[in-house]
Amino acid sequence: MDSPSHVKEAAEGPMSQMTPSRYEQAPRFADFLERAVKHAQLWRDTYRLVRVPDDALARAASLDGQWHLLVLVEDWCGDAVNTVPIVARLAELVATMDLRVLERDRNADLMDAHLTNGTRSIPVVIVYDAEFREHGWWGPRPSELQAWATTVGRTLEKDERYRHIRTWYARDRGRTTVGEVLDLVERAATTGRTDRAA
Repeated sequence: MDSPSHVKEAAEGPMSQMTPSRYEQAPRFADFLERAVKHAQLWRDTYRLVRVPDDALARAASLDGQWHLLVLVEDWCGDAVNTVPIVARLAELVATMDLRVLERDRNADLMDAHLTNGTRSIPVVIVYDAEFREHGWWGPRPSELQAWATTVGRTLEKDERYRHIRTWYARDRGRTTVGEVLDLVERAATTGRTDRAA
């Protein structure tokens, strides 16, 4: 069976190494919010207002195993402020999930193992199991928006392009992001496959 369009097989070869201590030392999302400087109020408002759809919560609650989500981000990233809060809220509401945040620029080894077309695009959400084996990653945008941004979006002036992106995020309300991240975790939980959501 073919993978959904936003899920692709990971490249062969070593993936980034994560240890329990490195993960545990990474800040929780609440700590990241407290330290945010760029777009600080937007981060807080988005997080406060975001709602995880009931069907996404039901999907997450039905998953077997314990799942660790590691987000690579910087506080200035507009895509991150529109996507990371809903993933953080999901992890808070599901007992079998935990989420931590690391800064992209201070964690080059992890970032360089999760490039998008050779670039350090963020955000990236990396999915680990209970033993910290990587099962895939998502980022930097929901698949539909990323496809638009890398085709039609490239032909537009910057202001027009970002206006479209902001409108897309406002209409979607994080539903696609949380759905695509859950697709990855579900595939890992049921098949043990290692994938990448792009």
